[in-house]
Amino acid sequence: MPIVNRVAALSDEMAAWRHDFHENPELLYEVHRTAGIVAEKLREFGCDEVVTGIGRTGVVGVIRGRKSASGKTIGLRADMDALPIMETSGVPYASKVPGKMHACGHDGHTAMLLGAAKYLAETRNFDGTAIMIFQPAEEGGGGGKAMVEDGLMTRWNIQEVYGMHNMPGLPEGHFATTPGAMLASSDNIQITVHGKGGHAGAGPHKSVDSVLIGSQIVNALQSIVARNVDPLKSAVISITQFHSGTAFNIIPEVAELGGTVRTLDPEVRDLVERRIGEVAESVARAYGGSAETKYTRMYPVTMNHAREAGLAADVARDIVGTDRVNDKFIPMMGAEDFSFMLEARPGAMVLVGMGDGNECHHPAYVFNDNILGHAYCLTYRCSRARSVASFILLLA
Repeated sequence: MPIVNRVAALSDEMAAWRHDFHENPELLYEVHRTAGIVAEKLREFGCDEVVTGIGRTGVVGVIRGRKSASGKTIGLRADMDALPIMETSGVPYASKVPGKMHACGHDGHTAMLLGAAKYLAETRNFDGTAIMIFQPAEEGGGGGKAMVEDGLMTRWNIQEVYGMHNMPGLPEGHFATTPGAMLASSDNIQITVHGKGGHAGAGPHKSVDSVLIGSQIVNALQSIVARNVDPLKSAVISITQFHSGTAFNIIPEVAELGGTVRTLDPEVRDLVERRIGEVAESVARAYGGSAETKYTRMYPVTMNHAREAGLAADVARDIVGTDRVNDKFIPMMGAEDFSFMLEARPGAMVLVGMGDGNECHHPAYVFNDNILGHAYCLTYRCSRARSVASFILLLA
């Protein structure tokens, strides 16, 4: 299937949109400027319906094809928010907002889906309805969940949903997906250790050292992955914060630990949650103190549906060839709140090759504008066995 020339011709325009979004990054749900521009452009493109405020600041554009016999309604999702990072990329369109940066490529995702929307609205050469989903607050705010809870799937009767993310390290011109677990669940843990304060030099034996207890808890938690989780499955427990004390000669009463947990299996997730609380409390008791654990479930596993992941892989092979498609991608321990949409409807996440460069969330990350010009409109024609499923995958 050839590259759609009209979409390829949009590459400069998409790059200009992206650079503007990059210069003006916004965090979480506070994407008012970005969402406003997205909504304005969707209206300019002639979308049949443009709705703002879905999931607080999300935007939805509805584009109906020339035909409707299939009855298909396909959702296409891009995220809009940036990260609280000071940019060091040195690009001429670097962030103008200190401490905020598009370090994960959501500016590129938004620009590509806008390009897709413009092409679809111009041509309407498909059977069914395309729902363009622009989501806020992917970076820890659960914007995908907020949009689903706000009626995203039911209001427009979305039957399938597809998402994409750029992937540094995956060669430009390649993409990857897999049935089943694609990305990990992401949960937060907070452990509060209670001891007994005292003089660190003159009377440590009279105290219960919360710092010592917290240190032992950090070590003991690693035994959960090593000895409780099936070695053929995956889990990560990382303590990334340890706060305690006010002076060099005082043993503090309280220590606070924080971190993240990643799993690829719901049963492993349940196991890890239970064991973290048990280990923290038992270690604290062994040293004469106590520990309280707060486990907060954030994003579930990004679980691709087999049929839809296979469909995406087949489409990609038609475009870039078999040798550039990895349909058995080894799951990553990163997380995505597109997982909430995949819990609500069948669909798949695909990774788009960016080529070499810094990883996402790096202060010198640079999105590869070359992939903006490789947008493809993929239409599956109906047969007696299945209806038309029209959607766009924006691939290098």
